[in-house]
Amino acid sequence: MAAARLTAQLLARDPDAAVTLFGDEPHVPYNRALLADVLTGRYAADAIGLPAASAQVRTGSEVVAVDTAARTLELADGSIAAYDTLVFATGSNPVLPPIRNLHCTSNTGEGGRLKQGVHAFRTLADCARLAEAVPGARRAVVVGGGILGVSAARALAALGLPVEIVHQAPYLMERHLDEQGGAALHRALADLGVAVYPENRAKSLVGTDRTEGVELANGYRLDADLVVLACGVRPRVGLARAAGLEVRTGIVVDDTLATSAPDVYAIGDCTEHRGRVHGLAGPAWEQADVLAAHLCGAPAEYPGSRVFARLTAGPVEIAAFGDVAPVDGDGHDVIRLADPTRGTYKKLVLRGDRLVGGILVGDLATVGALTHAYERDEVVPEDPLHLLISRGAPQ
Repeated sequence: MAAARLTAQLLARDPDAAVTLFGDEPHVPYNRALLADVLTGRYAADAIGLPAASAQVRTGSEVVAVDTAARTLELADGSIAAYDTLVFATGSNPVLPPIRNLHCTSNTGEGGRLKQGVHAFRTLADCARLAEAVPGARRAVVVGGGILGVSAARALAALGLPVEIVHQAPYLMERHLDEQGGAALHRALADLGVAVYPENRAKSLVGTDRTEGVELANGYRLDADLVVLACGVRPRVGLARAAGLEVRTGIVVDDTLATSAPDVYAIGDCTEHRGRVHGLAGPAWEQADVLAAHLCGAPAEYPGSRVFARLTAGPVEIAAFGDVAPVDGDGHDVIRLADPTRGTYKKLVLRGDRLVGGILVGDLATVGALTHAYERDEVVPEDPLHLLISRGAPQ
């Protein structure tokens, strides 16, 4: 996604620029945020592709080594490609949880094949395999209750499967919601037939070569012939580390998105800027815009991104941004508006006359005005409660 955005911005500024995208997936760049909607059939797989303008897109072309001194790339087929400027947009890989019996008995170890019925949910290929498995499945367990896990559970429930979420944290989407927001999301998922087990850890899979269930750390067993792993992602930095770039959690970049090697940059999930790895589409696109301007000679620096997470296009809609859990007594004001009968929960966090965070669950009618005020650091109205109530909303 980051690479496609960068390409479009580069070629908009300089139509004669020679840009080549190398990707190891067989698909052109696509919007990963819409994978759940591909799973439910709302979108066809080819409908979520992202335009790469007139760039040369080389799919199925994995880069296996980078020589920053010679300014060359080595591809998996042994061929060599030269570069003038190189951008790492390698994204992230799904995290496999420390669950026993995760792999087939004949393929033990981290690199072994996952047990039949167990799926990651990160790529179009993952989505296709999951779609093939759903019609023959009876029960599903999603391991992980972050935004990806909630999205996957919602999609599986829409396809008619009984679904259960196992989540280690006290409530769902704890990185983006507060406890009340997590509870509202819990209730909304329950209305879809999704059961949630917070403060529980998946200990082991049951079954030999095919999963038959998930055993929790407390000894309880959930029957399931389909398990989705949604335990977060980790920056994909192996190629950069082998090339000698400075890597901590992500590839370290400065405010121009430059790495420690000359004429080598990085954007998106694989980057670490000012000690922070974002892992969201919004920051990746902001980084791409800044880098395109910088590479085309315009003065541009990346100051960091304001956090914004959103889950829409379904019966469970969520938006969260900024600091949603301020420390007591640090000068913040908090406004909450909850309606359990309608399944909505709204929260604003203000510091003085500025909006610094917010949560919307179940009703996103005012999300545009809120994010506008938040992103532009605008003065909020004297009565900020109006920011939570849309015109025509029931009183």
